[in-house]
Amino acid sequence: MAGRGHNSGDTDATGAYSVTADELRQFIERAEQLASEKKDVGEQEKELFAEAKDRGYDTKVMRKIIALRKRKPDELAEENAILTMYGEALGMDIFG
Repeated sequence: MAGRGHNSGDTDATGAYSVTADELRQFIERAEQLASEKKDVGEQEKELFAEAKDRGYDTKVMRKIIALRKRKPDELAEENAILTMYGEALGMDIFG
């Protein structure tokens, strides 16, 4: 984001970078708010996985599925093909 700040090149008569207290305070407060929201989301995620575990779901597998869903289909296909090839070379039936 472009804007004024201590790294924007604005200098005062002495050559020192100028800092606007209100602007700096706004950045600090916003960062604090985001950190708080991040903590809240983390707690909600922990509760969600605890509930899923209580209902008998394997949360390790759930996390793996979430990670897989974030990946591109062609990357997954390539990885699965290599995994299958390596497994077959070792006499393993990876995908059953």
